[in-house]
Amino acid sequence: MKYISTRDKSIGLTSSQAIAKGISSEGGLFVPETIPELSYEKIKSLIPLDYIQRAKEILKLFLTDFSADELDYCVENAYKEGKFSSEKVAPTVSVYDNVNLIELWRGPTCAFKDMALQLLPYLLTVSAKKACPDEKIVILVATSGDTGKAALEGFRDVPNTEILVFYPVDGVSPMQKLQMTTQEGENVNVCAIKGNFDDAQNGVKAIFTNKEIEEKFKANSLAFSSANSINWGRLVPQIVYYVSAYCDLVEQGKIELGDKMNVVVPTGNFGNILAAFYAKEMGVPIKKLICASNANNVLTDFINTGVYDKNRQFYMTASPSMDILISSNLERLLFLLSDMDDRFVSDIMNQLKTTGRYEVPKKVLSALQDSFAAGFCDDEATKKTIKETYEKYNYLCDTHTAVAVNVANDYIAKTGDRTPMVIASTANPYKFSKSVLSALTDDVKSTDEFSMVDELNELTGVPVPVQLASLKNKTPRFNNVSSKEEMPKVVLNMLGL
Repeated sequence: MKYISTRDKSIGLTSSQAIAKGISSEGGLFVPETIPELSYEKIKSLIPLDYIQRAKEILKLFLTDFSADELDYCVENAYKEGKFSSEKVAPTVSVYDNVNLIELWRGPTCAFKDMALQLLPYLLTVSAKKACPDEKIVILVATSGDTGKAALEGFRDVPNTEILVFYPVDGVSPMQKLQMTTQEGENVNVCAIKGNFDDAQNGVKAIFTNKEIEEKFKANSLAFSSANSINWGRLVPQIVYYVSAYCDLVEQGKIELGDKMNVVVPTGNFGNILAAFYAKEMGVPIKKLICASNANNVLTDFINTGVYDKNRQFYMTASPSMDILISSNLERLLFLLSDMDDRFVSDIMNQLKTTGRYEVPKKVLSALQDSFAAGFCDDEATKKTIKETYEKYNYLCDTHTAVAVNVANDYIAKTGDRTPMVIASTANPYKFSKSVLSALTDDVKSTDEFSMVDELNELTGVPVPVQLASLKNKTPRFNNVSSKEEMPKVVLNMLGL
């Protein structure tokens, strides 16, 4: 299988080349030239398998230049026993009526990013040996919170790699910040920037195509790659858990093989829900993909109108990982919905860069709305949903999952669609203790993060993950703050160039 760029489909790379490179030289994103098919018989064969076996079967359809032994090595190390707090890795649990949650936060950093970022270091090191064996890989990451820690943990002390993470100084939760700034490892570096996630993401993309840095990298046998979802190696593992969730529903007797499910995803950068779209295009019976946004509802407006406009107020919300106005992975979807028209994608991405907006043709909008619905909720509605979900169903969810639950309930109420539903639950509630605790009670006694963790635990009895509790007495290693303009210089300083 070849991988082509969304902005130049004449480019044809192997999967290992695409993963090692991360982003195309003209700024496009790599996508598979064709989408492999999952027949009902194939899905049926996956149902009795465990998560590791399901992952191997799905990934081998996309990573065709990986040998069976290489895939075994990558997948078995990523999801081996002890790394995740559930033997099912990503369990699908029933919450109420036909509504189920797939818990994607059972990994070492308590966020859904672990599902991909425990696997990506193995995919990338195998890919690098094939594609660029004489170069050291520099992983460059922009994060709105969870990706940073998951990438740092995944790439910690991985041979022949360096990982550099940028995050918005005031745009992550205290727990997320502490997870990143206390990160252990000899090959890791972290820096805050003055700005929001979009500033960090734009800065990282610019560094990838910076000619001065490119020349210095060549002279020092270095090569960039990415752990953000712009890298196909980050996105493809996420397809697996939507296929797995469908298999779980059949296995649990919630649906019959061939019945459809709806999928609801809280998303800002559009990668997580795009993975579900790929699963749908492969043949998983998904009726509707429901995109859930917070007050930064640029995606909701786009799906409902066909106009993408980032020229709007930016809100810092209780669901900070979704505080994004430039959704990078939307580019991949638009490439697919426009029949792989790279010139069209280049044009609208240029419009976005120069004017901050674009509008898609009616044909593309119609195709978009065939697969997607969208909704959003603000912080007040998020808090109300956390409280109601806990009190009615004894299920404690974080702020991002609560956004999805709220949008799911609205969708059901508005459409009457009772198709069995899977909601992506994306983070452990203790990563956002202040917001979750204040949603449950007006009488918050604590003033610091770890007192709130203890208070939330006392109030609900929900266990505190050991990896979060152990941060309590850790001293931050990284306290650097830079402007977005200084990011190229910071990268060179981090690498000693």
